[in-house]
Amino acid sequence: MSAKEAQRPGLVRAARNGKITNREGAAALGISMRQFRRLRRRFEAGGVTALVHQGRGRPSARRLPETIRHRVGLLLQGRYVGFNDCHFTELLREREGVALSRASVQRIRTELGLMPKRRRRAPRHRRRREREARPGALVLVDASEHRWCEDRGAPFALLGAIDDATGAILALVARPHEDLHGYALLLRDVIRTHGIPAALYGDRTNIFVRNDRHWTLEEELAGERSPTQGGRILRELGVGYIAARSPQAKGRIERFWGTLQDRFVSVLRLAQAASLEDAGRHLPAFIAEFNQRFTIAPRDPAPAWRAAPHDLDRHLTCEHTRLVAKDNTVTLGDRWIQIPRGPHGRSYARCRVELLEHLDGSLLVRYRGATLARQEAPHGTFTLRTHRPGTRPQSIVTAPPQTPKPKPIQCGTRPGPNHPWRTYKRTPPARSAG
Repeated sequence: MSAKEAQRPGLVRAARNGKITNREGAAALGISMRQFRRLRRRFEAGGVTALVHQGRGRPSARRLPETIRHRVGLLLQGRYVGFNDCHFTELLREREGVALSRASVQRIRTELGLMPKRRRRAPRHRRRREREARPGALVLVDASEHRWCEDRGAPFALLGAIDDATGAILALVARPHEDLHGYALLLRDVIRTHGIPAALYGDRTNIFVRNDRHWTLEEELAGERSPTQGGRILRELGVGYIAARSPQAKGRIERFWGTLQDRFVSVLRLAQAASLEDAGRHLPAFIAEFNQRFTIAPRDPAPAWRAAPHDLDRHLTCEHTRLVAKDNTVTLGDRWIQIPRGPHGRSYARCRVELLEHLDGSLLVRYRGATLARQEAPHGTFTLRTHRPGTRPQSIVTAPPQTPKPKPIQCGTRPGPNHPWRTYKRTPPARSAG
């Protein structure tokens, strides 16, 4: 008798003895009065054992026929061995004409003692992370590529930063794609408006975190790997970076994007915005309205922001190490910069210099702390990106013409087998008599 059925005998006896009514007994068991009267009649006829559910031990009327179960078992161990449950269920319906649910297939496979193709892991325990107490102690950064202008324009990415303590939007940047240039603009806006935060919290994007396993010889000797360009910027500014290992770990900013994909899309629809530039013009007003409506008060009002450095643009750069060519030029992609002669006509050929590419596109060459040359920003739009040494943009790389390689000119030839030099037989000199 189950725990649910164990309450029946006492209530039925109490109803028979007049201590409770049938209505009260039915309410206590959670059944109808008609069902309670049936229980009383069964108790009077068969005693306590008659109160057990009558269907216990009987096969279900909806049980699969043994022929179908046997056929499915043969297919699982024969033609479709190694298929996962969902795929096997689809093939049963499409090819074998047997309509079963995935749960039924899984039950048959378990009864046969067959292991699943992929072992299901138990759900990981997660706990809510408490917000930081002070503004500026932790800033959540992320990007979302979406059709922000719906069908009126092409999709683009919004890069955002929100304060963990208050939930306020610190900055939003519209970019064609998630890239280093966008995060540099985002950091510049946050630092200029609020200050330097203590740490950033984001995903494992290769803009801030190295995801490769390669170690150079210099890194092995130093005992640490060189950071990415974004990681170097954060290191110079003294900002820590916490890389989340799952989307659930950064749920606050993920929910923030859900709010923006609802509200900001509606704002752009009312304004009939159809491009990235149009959306960028509506960002300041949207940020002010959002912060006024959704910002919460921090537990500790004392800010954790630090003052911005006077040379902030110097830190928001890409640093490259380059070898000066014999004509005293340094190349970066399709750009090059001429280094003038040094003191007493010195040449810097074959010297390793630091090449700094600023956010506006200007170049700066430095050697042992001294500035050797500068180059102004190029005309038009500029995108700050990482360059590998010795590479050029794909658009200007051309394959060399496939010309036949000339045969080398031979200064001499080996004589053939019928050459007189090979067929000549030298006769030994005749010996003199006596």
